[in-house]
Amino acid sequence: MAIAEPPLESSSAAPPAAGRVLCRREGAVARVCLSHPGRMNAITVAMWAELARLFGELSADPTLRCIVVQGDGGHFAAGADIREFPRERGDLAAVVRYHRDILAPALAAIAACLHPIVARIDGVCVGGGLEIACLCDLRIAARTARLGAPINRLGFPMAPDEMRGLLQLAGRAVTMELLLEGRILDAPEACAKGLLTRVVPDADLDGEVRRCVDRIQAGAPLAARLNKGMATRLARAEALDDEEYERFFSYAESRDHREGVRAFLAGEAPIFTGD
Repeated sequence: MAIAEPPLESSSAAPPAAGRVLCRREGAVARVCLSHPGRMNAITVAMWAELARLFGELSADPTLRCIVVQGDGGHFAAGADIREFPRERGDLAAVVRYHRDILAPALAAIAACLHPIVARIDGVCVGGGLEIACLCDLRIAARTARLGAPINRLGFPMAPDEMRGLLQLAGRAVTMELLLEGRILDAPEACAKGLLTRVVPDADLDGEVRRCVDRIQAGAPLAARLNKGMATRLARAEALDDEEYERFFSYAESRDHREGVRAFLAGEAPIFTGD
């Protein structure tokens, strides 16, 4: 399914036929689109670099409430563009550089983004596409979507910085199933294994994503950012220290906190500003 009009604008100078990362603002929502026509949105080196740059910019934008990540032309993304491998991964040094200096910064930028991220998944979502989706906060998929990481057929493992998101989301058992068997899961099975938030009929995908974004925007953006940050922090084994507690509870002095309580007591809809 092609994305809705108006068309997204390119955030890079790549020629139209090449892989691009497109971005469009819709009020307080940013739509990020992986677009590589004829390649099921396979992600090139230039696209990975653009993702790193773009998500750094989006994270620093205090006017944003939500980011939607999607693919163009009926697919999310078919992983990294293998056609580049002979040139970009020709020897040990190149392989290390490819994974640590190209893919890892892009994934790290997505993971570190302060704003809620929703993945809109249709068609193929495999390899690097799945790695991106795993780092989003919510993943809504069309029933006919397919997910996996069949790189065992390409003769190499999933790099540590790329495995981390999948492992944290789905756990060791599902990660090993995908990587050792190279299975491609349909959306209902992927959801049952914890890879997806929910699955909807294909025709309902855009509507469900829109409703999800509306619910996020109805909440306090400061609370959303704090929830994201604390969920990441609590994944680490160390106990929170006093400074972390104090920083977390600083929301008590925020305008949104006061507005939320005021509106509830008054029986009104709150108006959150992120302050």
